[in-house]
Amino acid sequence: MTELLYQLDAYLKDFDATVTEVNADVVALDRTAFYPGGGGQPHDFGTLEVDGQTWQVVKVKKEGDKVWHTLSLTPTSLPQGDGTPAVGARVHGALDWERRYKLMRTHSALHVLCGVVWRDYGAQVTGGNMEPLDARMDFEFERMQKELVSEIERHVNEGIQKGYNVSAKILPREEAFKIPDLIRTKINLLPPGIAEVRTVNIEGLDLQADGGTHVANTREIGRVKVVGYESKGKINKRIRIQVE
Repeated sequence: MTELLYQLDAYLKDFDATVTEVNADVVALDRTAFYPGGGGQPHDFGTLEVDGQTWQVVKVKKEGDKVWHTLSLTPTSLPQGDGTPAVGARVHGALDWERRYKLMRTHSALHVLCGVVWRDYGAQVTGGNMEPLDARMDFEFERMQKELVSEIERHVNEGIQKGYNVSAKILPREEAFKIPDLIRTKINLLPPGIAEVRTVNIEGLDLQADGGTHVANTREIGRVKVVGYESKGKINKRIRIQVE
């Protein structure tokens, strides 16, 4: 299995690991800081290096208990690897940190948005997606007007500036599900067979199950601007945000 280093240390920019499996241009590692995507957050990019040879990581995917890293075998400005790293090779992984940190800020902004909407209006999340500094989230609202959206934006930015600490824990499933309102989505997306649940806590505002990467304090987010809102159904309204 692959040890998921990002789960408890989102600020890990590089790491050392061992190749455990190789399948054409895809390799599995015994440990990784690359986020494999999920929960609306895209997978990371970066590089793997072995003995001075470097491969671009162009896709990351989790399957079962392994994380697979797809490598680009086309020439780049970096010294290019010959083929792929062999099983047993020691590799040094490095994230595209600028992109990852933008995604961390964006993901945490969505959790502040979710926490504000749940606290003030009791509306559940029906969907969401993000790119660096650009995201959208859908809520179970019957109506959405400009005044409501402006109020939500104001409260989100007030929450960000309060400087809430953000922490992550991995809990046994039974213990995790004793937490009230742990699942904020309309549909519980957690697989029924998982033994442990990772929780992300914006301490004092929002606590929910989540597998993505986040900043350590909400002030790192910056400022959130609502750039659009629209109806996606009778009781499904979408809010689009940008992080500045």
